[in-house]
Amino acid sequence: MKTEYKIITNIIEKNSRVLDVGCDDGTLMELLKIDKNVDIRGIEISKEKVQICISKGLTVIEGNAEFDLKQFPNDSFDYVVLGQTLQAFINPEIVIKELLRVGKKAIVTIPNFGHWKVRLNLLIKGTMPITNSLPNNWYNTPNIHMCTIKDFVKFSKIINFKIFKSLALINKNVSNINSSNLFFKNLFGELGIFLIEK
Repeated sequence: MKTEYKIITNIIEKNSRVLDVGCDDGTLMELLKIDKNVDIRGIEISKEKVQICISKGLTVIEGNAEFDLKQFPNDSFDYVVLGQTLQAFINPEIVIKELLRVGKKAIVTIPNFGHWKVRLNLLIKGTMPITNSLPNNWYNTPNIHMCTIKDFVKFSKIINFKIFKSLALINKNVSNINSSNLFFKNLFGELGIFLIEK
């Protein structure tokens, strides 16, 4: 199981209502259903992955979060999860605002473009890096808005949402991010995990 999923599962309270945005094959949804007894729904852009989720007995609709979150009423969910997808949207600002409209809280994870391996690759090779959390070439990547842990923290101030909890994943170890260690977490964190509120 992905360390990211364990962290998300630890954050979410039992018996919550959860929406998994970009739910992929439903692995996280299944985990939350079993471990936390949550009432969970999913939205996924890939027709094939929606079919996989449905075959597992999960409630998933096909849709694009950038446009289709509008169908959910305000505060429909206790948590909305957006795992490693924010950088693939044309307008991340709209997506964050919609997550926080639909959910009381949102959990957003981002692959950290500020990681030292990414920086080193750019410096030495002069090409867009390929890492575990950024596995595609520049020409076939779904990522159009690369961001770093530091960028996301700045973004929270620009569009005015609260970061309730921020974590960095470094070699499968999880640690808290705060203002005094932000430089180091941005340099060594492969993934940023944020619990955010309006």
